[in-house]
Amino acid sequence: MTLPENSLIAEDKLTKYLLVSRARADKSKFLSIGGYTIEDWTALENDIRSLLQYEATEEEITEFGTLYSITGKLRNLQVSNGGKIKCTFYF
Repeated sequence: MTLPENSLIAEDKLTKYLLVSRARADKSKFLSIGGYTIEDWTALENDIRSLLQYEATEEEITEFGTLYSITGKLRNLQVSNGGKIKCTFYF
C-alpha cells in the first residue's frame, strides 16, 4: 500500500530531532551530507514527502496509531560515484 500524499510529517520531528546534533543517535550529520539544514528544513520535508509514492510496510501498532516504513532514496543524498543513498523513514 502507499500512504496518502497528505500524510503527517511533523515539523518538530524534523526541526527538533532529525536536523539537531545529538550526542547519541545523531541523524543531522548524515543528513547534512545532502545539504539538509535546520534553516531549510522544508527541503527535507519535501524530499521525504516524495517517498510517499513508494510502497509502505506496516511495522507495528502503537498507542499513537500504526507505524509504517518506506525505503527510498532522498534526492540530495548521493555518494561520490553519483549513486544515491537508500534511507528508511517511519510514518
